[in-house]
Amino acid sequence: MKRLVTIGLTALLLLAVVLVYRAETHFEDPVREAALEKPSVTIDIAAASQTLAKAISFPTISYDDPARLDAAAFVGLREHMAISFPRVYAAAPPRLINEHSLLFRFPGTRSDLKPALFMGHIDVVPVDQATFDEWDHAPFGGVIADEIIWGRGAMDDKVTVFALLEAMESLLESGLQIERTVYFAFGHDEEIGGPMGAAAMADLLAKEGVEFEFVLDEGGVITQGMLPDIEAPVALVGVAEKGFVNLRLTVNAPGGHSSQPPDHTAVGILSEAIVALESQPFSSDVGYTKMTLDSVGSQSGFVTRLMMANLWLFEPIVAKVLAKTPSTAATTRSTIAATMLEGSSKSNILPTRASAVVNVRIMPGDSVDSVKTHFIDAIDDPRVEVSTFMENEPSRVSPTDSLGYQLIERNIRRMDESALVAPYLVIGGTDSKHFYSLSPNIYRFIMVRADAQGLKRIHGVNEQLPVSDYRNAIEFFMHFLGDSARA
Repeated sequence: MKRLVTIGLTALLLLAVVLVYRAETHFEDPVREAALEKPSVTIDIAAASQTLAKAISFPTISYDDPARLDAAAFVGLREHMAISFPRVYAAAPPRLINEHSLLFRFPGTRSDLKPALFMGHIDVVPVDQATFDEWDHAPFGGVIADEIIWGRGAMDDKVTVFALLEAMESLLESGLQIERTVYFAFGHDEEIGGPMGAAAMADLLAKEGVEFEFVLDEGGVITQGMLPDIEAPVALVGVAEKGFVNLRLTVNAPGGHSSQPPDHTAVGILSEAIVALESQPFSSDVGYTKMTLDSVGSQSGFVTRLMMANLWLFEPIVAKVLAKTPSTAATTRSTIAATMLEGSSKSNILPTRASAVVNVRIMPGDSVDSVKTHFIDAIDDPRVEVSTFMENEPSRVSPTDSLGYQLIERNIRRMDESALVAPYLVIGGTDSKHFYSLSPNIYRFIMVRADAQGLKRIHGVNEQLPVSDYRNAIEFFMHFLGDSARA
């Protein structure tokens, strides 16, 4: 017995040594190279901020019903852009795609270099009428107050579009010699999936045989205090994004008067199906959390390093902890969100048809087909029909050793040498999904800072952008575009 105890204690000691050793040695140095010197640039940020504020005043809203699109708002915004950036429009007169999307091409002198693509979108989501009174400034007022640019689109995503245009306008004025051809693609319907904007531009470029060295779209931001035990600012660069699919659940029934109901109405059957789905979530995959922390985990506390460096032992615990919070759970599994319900047209009529829409954001590794199969198996009721619509498969993972990622990282640290840079999984969707066939190197990042509260404002109340962040975004693109054009 004594010998068995000794062997057990020795094994535990060895295990502890291995766990601690991995915690101390597993994570790479988050600073891959010294930050580059940041050359001084001249930016008239007051004028630039007014230009962006005016752009916000055009309600370029994307509705699920395309017939509701306000064409005059999009025309007005385009006219504003042309007036504000004369050198850009002279150097690269944009092609108008499906009436409202814009595709710019700045030709380079070297045909041996693959072009670079910078993306953004000019449309915004609607403002909920019920929340209008909660806005500190009118959502389409184009207001600058307290050194903040207010309004719908300030962060999502007119900041990208106008920072790119401001940066290129300034570079052209300074005599930039473009070696690598640069494209700008600004879609007009990203908020409803981009079928007429980004998708059409991608199809056009594919037919023209264009392949990109890298693509940069909206996505990650600089965060602080959002990763465990890490005090330094962390710039999250999206190297992959979830897919999505809507599933419609439908139950048909005889109907009739509510005074003589069956044991389960169509709505009741449908409700049971939704509860079954919510009770059987998709399995967790902490691989993308590990990917992020592998880059910056050396700056985290010992317990976090111990757990993440030894997932072979602690993965079930890590997955359980991450699943407790919606924001972290979304990074580990395909999510299930019942969003729409429809039943009878009157309170005393039994529904002959009840339906629900469930939105799923699909993790890489899952697929539209596997999601549908999961639904059918979880519901396990032939009375519930399951169909899909508005679907897009999840992306592949872009490498972090490519020129595009290296330029992003270099210029983030050029702007802020204290910032750590880490790849991450984008849990929303971007227009870049339409360009998977045109480049293996697709990234998603905006040079702005945002905490958890700031991220909630993007599709919510009081969307806003500090003027200082806008200046940083313009300067970031000035350096990045200059490097890209000469690389």
